[in-house]
Amino acid sequence: MMKRRVGSTALEITEVSFGGAAVGGLYRACPRETAMQTLQVAWDAGLRYFDTAPFYGFGLSERRFGDFLRDKPRDSYVLSTKVGRLLRPVPEDQIPDHSYVDPLPFALDYDYSYDGIMRSVEFSYARLGLNRIDILFVHDIGAYTHGVEKTKLHFRQFMDGGLKALEELKTSRVISAYGLGVNEVQICLDVLRQAPLDCILLASRYSLLDRTAEAELLPRCRQRQTSLIIGGVFNSGILATGPVPGAHFDYLPATEDILGRVGAMEKIAAEGGYPLAAAAFQFPLHEPVVASVLTGTAKPTNLTRNLELLGVKVPETDFAKYDTYTIVQQLG
Repeated sequence: MMKRRVGSTALEITEVSFGGAAVGGLYRACPRETAMQTLQVAWDAGLRYFDTAPFYGFGLSERRFGDFLRDKPRDSYVLSTKVGRLLRPVPEDQIPDHSYVDPLPFALDYDYSYDGIMRSVEFSYARLGLNRIDILFVHDIGAYTHGVEKTKLHFRQFMDGGLKALEELKTSRVISAYGLGVNEVQICLDVLRQAPLDCILLASRYSLLDRTAEAELLPRCRQRQTSLIIGGVFNSGILATGPVPGAHFDYLPATEDILGRVGAMEKIAAEGGYPLAAAAFQFPLHEPVVASVLTGTAKPTNLTRNLELLGVKVPETDFAKYDTYTIVQQLG
C-alpha cells in the first residue's frame, strides 16, 4: 500500500489506516478474538498505520493493539495514541457511560497540562506493552466536547503546558510527530494560529457530505505543512447506507435536508456505475495535504468490504459533481 509523509517529519504512513474505537467496544461488544481477527485482516491488507486512544474502551483498545503489534517488527508499522484523558480506577457500578460496551473499570479525567500529558504517555506505554509511540494526538480538545467555557480553560492549559510536553517528547525523539485528534475545525485553527502541528486527525469534517474543513483549515494546513488524517468518511454511516430509514449523520438521525442531499449523491454514483461508499472512501485522498484515511470496525468482513472500495473505479470528473453547491442546485 502506498505511503504519504506526515508533515515535514521523516515519518511515512499508509494511505489507509486502522482506527481502534470499535475494537474497544464502541456501541457494541467486541470479543478479544474478533478484535485480533480484525487487526489481522488490516495487517494482511497492507495497513501499517494504527491509531488508538486511552478513551477507546477505557484502555481496552490500547491493550489489544499492543497485544497484536508486540511480535511485529517495530519499524514495520506506525502507531499513534492520544493524550488529554487520564484513566482513574473505579468500582464497576461507577464506570461512566460513553457508549463503550464492556469497557475496563475506569473513569475519565480531562488533563491537558504538561504533567497530565507526560502521565498519559507513561500510562499508555504500560497498557500497550510497547516501548515506542510514533504520534501523539491531543484528544477532543474543543467546544464540540467541552462547550465554550470549559474549552477556554482547557485551551489555556494546553497552550501553557501541554504543548511544551509534546515539544519535549518530539525533541528528545520519544515521539516522531504530534497534533490534534478532534471532530471540529475551529480548535484546529485556534491552535495553528499559535503553534505548529505535524498532523491533525480530523473526523467527519472533510467528506463528500461535510466540507467544513475546506474553506480555512486545508489552506492553513498547506501553509503550515500540517498533514491531515481523515476519519469518519461515511459521516456516521449515511454515505455507506444511503438515505435509508434510520440513517445517521454526525451521530444523530439524519434530517430531511441531509437525506435529500445524500439521495442526490446516490444518483450521481448510480449514473457513474459505482457505489456512493466508494466515492466517499476515496474522496479525501484526492487532497495532497491528506496523509491517510482512517477506517475502524470490529468486524473482519466489514473491514474487507471497506478496503475493497479502494479498488472501485470512480471517474475523476465525478468528484466535482459532489460539490455542495452543485448538489443544492440539483435539489432546487
